[in-house]
Amino acid sequence: MSGRSRTATALTVVLLTVGSPLVGAAPAWADAATSPRAAVAADGAPSVTALAAEAARNEVLRIAKSGLPAELRTSAWNALRSTQGDAAIEAWLAPGGGYDLAKQRLRDSRTRNRLFCERVVATHTPEFSPQVHASAKTAVKGTDNDRAVFVRTGYEQAQQRDRQVRAADTAHQQEVAAKERDFLRSLGATDPGEQVRVAAQWAMRPGATDTDVSEFFGYAWSTGATLDLDGYRLRVADGETRRHHALSMLLQKAVAAEAALKDASDVAAARGEAQAAWRAVSDHADAARRTWLAEREATAAQAENWRGIAEAAKAGADGIWKNIAGPAGSNLQSWTREGAGAAESATYWQGMLDRALEGQDRVKG
Repeated sequence: MSGRSRTATALTVVLLTVGSPLVGAAPAWADAATSPRAAVAADGAPSVTALAAEAARNEVLRIAKSGLPAELRTSAWNALRSTQGDAAIEAWLAPGGGYDLAKQRLRDSRTRNRLFCERVVATHTPEFSPQVHASAKTAVKGTDNDRAVFVRTGYEQAQQRDRQVRAADTAHQQEVAAKERDFLRSLGATDPGEQVRVAAQWAMRPGATDTDVSEFFGYAWSTGATLDLDGYRLRVADGETRRHHALSMLLQKAVAAEAALKDASDVAAARGEAQAAWRAVSDHADAARRTWLAEREATAAQAENWRGIAEAAKAGADGIWKNIAGPAGSNLQSWTREGAGAAESATYWQGMLDRALEGQDRVKG
C-alpha cells in the first residue's frame, strides 16, 4: 500500500472518530416527559424563574430527542424522568453535571470505536463502497474487540478491496472532468463546512488523482458533511447548556435582590444591587440572543449550500455526482431543521431579555 493511500486512510479515520450523531427512537416513556406547569406570579402570569426552569427542561428534552450521541441522549432522558424535578435538570446542566459526565464517556476508546463504525455505515454506501459498508455493519453488530480491529486495520483493508474492484470495473470508470476539479477547488475555499473544506482540499492536493476525486464524491464529501453537522450540534448543545445554567444562577440572584428591597434598611444600596442583578440577566440574555441570531445565519448558509448541491446532483445523477444526491437532500433537511431551532432559541432569549429589562425598570422605583 502506498504512503499516500496510508495517509488518506489515516486522515479519514481521524475525521470519522470525532463524535457521531446516533439518531434513535426515544424510550417508550419519553412522551410522558413533559414540562411542568409554570408557577404563576401574583398577576397570574408565569414567573420569570418558572419560565427559565421550563426553558431549561425543554433544552434537556431537545438534547434527548436530538441527533447527538446516544450517551448524551440517554443521560438527558434520565434527568427528565428524575423524581427530583427541576433540581435534577439544574444539576444536569451545571458544569461537572450529567451533561459533562456524558460527554466524558464519548472519549472512551470503546465508544469512539463504536461511533466510528456507525459513521462508516452511514457515509459509505453499499453501491460505492460495498466491502467497507459490509465490514462496518459486521463490526457494529460485533464485540468491542471486533470494532477495535475494524478501526485499526479492517477499515483500511476493506477500502483497498473496494478500490481494487473499482479499478477493475473499466466499463463503469469515469474520467474526472475539469469542471469537477474546479468545483472541488471552490469547495475547498468557500464551503461553509470546515470538514467539507478539508476533505475537498485533500482530494485536490498536489499529486491527487482521479481516484481521489472519485472517492471524495463517493464518501469523503458525505463524511465531511456529517462531521460538520455533528460538530454544530455538539457545539450549540455545549453553549446552550452553559447559558441555561448561568441564567438560572443570575435569575436567582436578581429575584432575591429585588425581594430584599422590601425590608432593606439602605434602600438606595439595595436598589443598586437589584438593578445590577437584573442588568446581568439582561446582558446574558442579549448575548445569547445575538449568538443564536448568528447561528440562524450560519444554518441558513448551510441549507442554501446544500440546496444548490442537491440540484447539481440531480442534474448529474448519472455521473460522478450520483453518490452525493441522497446525502445532499438529507443535509438540506437537517440544516433547515437546525435553522428553525436556532430561530426558536433566538426568540426565547429575546423574550427573556424583555423580562429582564422589565425587572430593571421595576426596581428603579
